[in-house]
Amino acid sequence: MSVQANLADLKQQHRALEREIEEAMTHLSADDLKLAELKRRKLHLKDEIARLSQLETTVH
Repeated sequence: MSVQANLADLKQQHRALEREIEEAMTHLSADDLKLAELKRRKLHLKDEIARLSQLETTVH
């Protein structure tokens, strides 16, 4: 998979997690542990996107 394709996939996953977090937060019965895990996954994706973006700029 090319770096650009991988970046696009990671960005799509990040947006999906963002929507899932927003949806979960609208419910009063939101599970704090689940929210924390979703936020950790989102942050991990953000870090990976930044890393790949940096790699892409140094390669080109």
